[in-house]
Amino acid sequence: MKETLEASAIRPRSRPRSSSWLTYALITTIFWGVWGALIEIPEKAGFPATLGYCVWALTMLIPSFFSLRKDGWKLDTDRKAVISGLTIGFTGAIGQVVLFQALIIGPAYLVFPIISLSPLLTILMSFFLLKERTSTRAWTGIALALVAIVLLSYQPPENGSHGMGWIWLAFFVFAAWGAQAYFMKTANTHMSSASIFFYMTVTGIALIPVALLMTDFNQEINWGLSGPYLAAVIQVLNAVGALSLVFAFRYGKAIIVSPMTNAGAPLITIVLSLVIYATIPHVVIMAGMVLALVAIFLMAES
Repeated sequence: MKETLEASAIRPRSRPRSSSWLTYALITTIFWGVWGALIEIPEKAGFPATLGYCVWALTMLIPSFFSLRKDGWKLDTDRKAVISGLTIGFTGAIGQVVLFQALIIGPAYLVFPIISLSPLLTILMSFFLLKERTSTRAWTGIALALVAIVLLSYQPPENGSHGMGWIWLAFFVFAAWGAQAYFMKTANTHMSSASIFFYMTVTGIALIPVALLMTDFNQEINWGLSGPYLAAVIQVLNAVGALSLVFAFRYGKAIIVSPMTNAGAPLITIVLSLVIYATIPHVVIMAGMVLALVAIFLMAES
């Protein structure tokens, strides 16, 4: 009886066909992959990443509007739902803001591999706390995905590290994003996905003043079409991918969804970058691409 109650505690309020989680995970992977390939365009055109965050937070309103409307404007407002929603939102948004600072004082080639392993924390929390289990085939895919994520995040060494404070910031982002995915999974058991995303939107917007304070307005900023307007079009991809991720966690196992999306999105980004910018990936990244493909195949078939 105890095992039955524990199993029901982590079961979504409704469960569509078993392949739904994969559909949502693939939508997230594709949208985030395309977003990753295009996001540097407005930045290179003179629109700072911190202002890009502000635009992203506002674009979250679009999918939030449609998801709430589809749910009949029903918003979960009980204490547990509010706390869960805000926790998910703040862990994600604060992680992004802290990442800005980590990249300012630390080397990107070391920062990104650390934060890229955030799915490992999600997997461990889901395995031990939610008792999620899967097949040997899927575990093989998970292991390969974790290796692929690190390889795909490879950045060439560069100067620019000032002290060691960036390490703590990088691990903070690692913990925040790893925990966010876990909380996203547990929240889906007692509140609607539309409500989760609404609170994610609210918290993202709430941190806009912090991003503005981190922006150097003394530099020349592109306020034209290739600046905030192009950034808005591109950031919508990120926002829609985030909403789809919430649904992927609702219907799928966190130990599968997290590594799959985190390995698949960079893979698409690299392929598109190769086509758009004619950039040949480093051999380390190419190895990660191969592992990511194998990992996604193994996890998708589980």
